[in-house]
Amino acid sequence: MSRKELELSVLERISQILGSGLDLEELFGQVMQLLGDRLGIRRAALVLRDEATEDLRIVAAIGLTEDEKARGRYDMGEGITGQVVEAGEPRVLANVADEPDFLNRTGMADADGAAHSSFICIPIKSGDQTVGALSASKPFEDDDTLNADARLLSILAGNITQAIRLNHLVAVAKDQWAQETQLLRENLRSKYTFDNIIGSSAAMMDVFATIGQVAASRATCLLLGETGTGKEMIAKAIHYNSPRRDRPFVRINCGALSETLLESELFGHVKGSFTGAVKDKVGRFEAADGGTIFLDEIGTIDTQLQVKLLRVLQEREFERVGDHRTVRVDVRVIAATNLDLQEEVHKGTFREDLYYRLNVVTVYLPPLRNRREDIPLLIDHFLDKYNRENDRHLRKISRDLMNTLLRYPWPGNVRELENAIERGVVLSTGEEFTEELLPIQIRMFAQQGRDKAMAESLESLARKLADQAIEEYGIREGEVYDLVVGEVERQLIGRALERHDGVKTRSADFLGINRNTLNKKVKELSIPNAD
Repeated sequence: MSRKELELSVLERISQILGSGLDLEELFGQVMQLLGDRLGIRRAALVLRDEATEDLRIVAAIGLTEDEKARGRYDMGEGITGQVVEAGEPRVLANVADEPDFLNRTGMADADGAAHSSFICIPIKSGDQTVGALSASKPFEDDDTLNADARLLSILAGNITQAIRLNHLVAVAKDQWAQETQLLRENLRSKYTFDNIIGSSAAMMDVFATIGQVAASRATCLLLGETGTGKEMIAKAIHYNSPRRDRPFVRINCGALSETLLESELFGHVKGSFTGAVKDKVGRFEAADGGTIFLDEIGTIDTQLQVKLLRVLQEREFERVGDHRTVRVDVRVIAATNLDLQEEVHKGTFREDLYYRLNVVTVYLPPLRNRREDIPLLIDHFLDKYNRENDRHLRKISRDLMNTLLRYPWPGNVRELENAIERGVVLSTGEEFTEELLPIQIRMFAQQGRDKAMAESLESLARKLADQAIEEYGIREGEVYDLVVGEVERQLIGRALERHDGVKTRSADFLGINRNTLNKKVKELSIPNAD
């Protein structure tokens, strides 16, 4: 094979190697191993400039020990390597013994075992900037071979530049990802500290006391409460205040999937285990290894699947769907339901042994109607949140409206309250929170309250009138009814006429009586101000 054919073959193989991965040290090792086999190069180094210290150091090498690599550090302009990087020009030495600037700091030239050793150092450039150098040492053969080797290493240096750029981009991306992940974890820890859970009622104090004690353990927890009481938030608070905080928190809604799909989601499956299983899949338990899995709506799980779940809780192991290999995991389980599991056990729809395995520590989350003193705190919290998100300034809530919100039963609990406040903020145009901004069901509740209050007020007024009339006119037996009813009619019709400027038609419509009846009463009772 001619030298030209050899070089083309080497360059083709180098292109394949550099395109096969991103690990710079591994790629460089493979490339130099190829050059060693084809060109006899046994010792080589890739030197890059450290952006932080501005000095040069070996980042990858072949034929050098770790100690020798560690000694390969240079200042800019120091030795042949430092001069090449500083000037951006290559240096080719036929005999390093004749070059006083050759430091041989790594001992690269001593191991060639030849009468004299040649040395090639090629700058590596990125745009107009020299970022490092590629150096190689081999026994001297002749000037033509040395120049051909230098030419080939120059081409290689250009190819390595692309690999360095990709390596740098990947390193930056990994660093950014690590920083973002750490920041996200810190934000989650901050968000789900116990202090950030809104509530000062006695019922919530009991919840805080329990989860504060259980968080540091690995005990299984069962969260009970109506829909919307915040079971997932409590589960996250337990996880992010536990030793597992840096490991995954994985949630699955057991009630949203069929039995087959749920089993696959929980435990994973292997390719071909059922129709649609086109590749292996990792289940949620494996994904949560070392962390916490939150099983929401656990009361809906089929009894056959409950057996497998019981095994995971007891033995910390399972098999993927369609597989015979056992997978072991270290997962903390937090389960939640709005069902009465004891009643489900009595019905036979929930296994008793699973119930007791889940019911190690039980936390009952009270409905919002049982912790009404927390409602103003929650309203303030949600107002702050959604004002900030929507760039609104909704703040003012009247005492009557606050009383309505305090009386409302909140069947959807905290979630319903949050949705109501978010709706109000989104639809607001000013700072005042009016009743019109509330959902229809709350407005209807408020109107029913006013109707009831008005009815109770009218009933109380009528009772007082009747008591007073009987007390004052009781001596006029047989006349009390006509006296009282006549005077009530006189005042009622008179006020209606005054309200409508004496217009009888409008006054009759307002009172809900026929105009003829109104005319008759006006004459009988001698009511003035009628047209």
